[in-house]
Amino acid sequence: MAAASHARGPSDLLDLLVIGGGINGTGIARDAAGRGLKVLLCERGDLAEFTSSSSTKLIHGGLRYLEYYEFRLVREALAERERLLRLAPHIIWPLRFVLPHDRGLRPAWMLRLGLFLYDHLARLRTLPGSKMVRLRTSPEGAPLQERLTRGFVYSDCWVEDSRLVVLNAMDARARGAEIRTRTGVESARREEGGWTAVIRDAATGQSGTVRAKAVVNAAGPWVGATLGGTLGLGSRAAVRLIKGSHIVVRRLYEGEQAYILQQPDSRIVFAIPYERDFTLIGTTDVPYGDEPGPVRISAEETQYLCDCINRSFARRIGPADVVWSYSGVRPLYDDAAADASAVTRDYVLDLDDAAGRLPALSVFGGKITTYRRLAEHAIEKLRPYFPGLGPAWTGAAPLPGGAMPGADPEAFLAELSREAPYLPAETARRLARAYGTEARTIVRGARSLADLGEAFDGGLTAAEVDYLVQREWARTIDDILWRRSKLGLRTSPESVARLAAYLTRRAQAA
Repeated sequence: MAAASHARGPSDLLDLLVIGGGINGTGIARDAAGRGLKVLLCERGDLAEFTSSSSTKLIHGGLRYLEYYEFRLVREALAERERLLRLAPHIIWPLRFVLPHDRGLRPAWMLRLGLFLYDHLARLRTLPGSKMVRLRTSPEGAPLQERLTRGFVYSDCWVEDSRLVVLNAMDARARGAEIRTRTGVESARREEGGWTAVIRDAATGQSGTVRAKAVVNAAGPWVGATLGGTLGLGSRAAVRLIKGSHIVVRRLYEGEQAYILQQPDSRIVFAIPYERDFTLIGTTDVPYGDEPGPVRISAEETQYLCDCINRSFARRIGPADVVWSYSGVRPLYDDAAADASAVTRDYVLDLDDAAGRLPALSVFGGKITTYRRLAEHAIEKLRPYFPGLGPAWTGAAPLPGGAMPGADPEAFLAELSREAPYLPAETARRLARAYGTEARTIVRGARSLADLGEAFDGGLTAAEVDYLVQREWARTIDDILWRRSKLGLRTSPESVARLAAYLTRRAQAA
């Protein structure tokens, strides 16, 4: 069992029960715990198991949102981009994006104006600004078709999305919150003195009761079902489900730049360097009308993304080139936009306090870039119910592993390599990037690679698996190979079997 927590009796009164272990739920739990509230977060699956691990993995202002006049959202996102880059430099890093001008689509003057606004809406900017490039004579144009002669380059950031969720949960726990994964909230009702909720542990089947002064519904795609079913409440807001899918292919081009490609349907699609040897391509925007849950890419979506690449890149790809794909359902706030791509990425916080006390706050929409500000706004909405609540604090507090000198992951990598010279260079780099200064916990006491225990593919060792189980709530193969890392891209069936056996032995010995 990972990160075991003490059991609460029915007489214990929490300040806050948070439903949902995605980026918004963990961000709110972290903020609340740091302000002195007594917090319990329940996630019925793994942290970031659904939407929060299925993003395009960007911390960005949202260049295309300017077309929909979402200036406040873009300004807020650009400010958060700079802040998060300082607070989690190990899992967030700058990227340069190449935007080819494709005649017949958006005119060059519109792109130039949009990038001018993008540069200047950021009040504090450490990343390089935009510029025009001649694609036929620049390295950025080498992978592209010859018909594309001019383009623009601008800056945004990459993020390890599921790790961002885990780091928020870890910091919330360090500040006193209790995090229960694989624990569903079956019902919650207002009673005298507090909310009474029935929760159930999926592993043991055991249920229990917890009481709280307030409830936060951060259930993502299930926010509506949780509000109406679990909490028995109505809402003025509504959620609109949009399915987004991505494909991964072998590396399409040299260089560390990403590409943002305009499409005839007015959408844009990204091509991004991924895990050294691959290219990530996405995303689609497809209205989703089924029950939320695990989803897969359709053949039509796969072909759509391949076609997007083939319109701009010299090298053609097809469905047979896809080595991995993933899909998620994004719970956007329903603003009645006719086009799925035009639905706002802003968020709405719906507060139900009809009883004059015992509030329930539901989160509709949002994007990973602005999760921290969303959490601040959520706690401020709850401030009237918690006299003495502490001030906002997350804007200057590094996430676990991020407190490195100069916020410089390369300098820390050099330190880690000196402290653990037995680590292969690529393994040292992966550990430094994934865990930051917490990587020292994994290698502590080891003097050779053998001291880290059984070795699996991709540089994964028993010591790292133990860390993930003990510190990061990992329990399954997918938790380790696809959410805490992307080592699934490099792991053979034989290694997967050995890892499964190791987890079984470990669980039996616990």
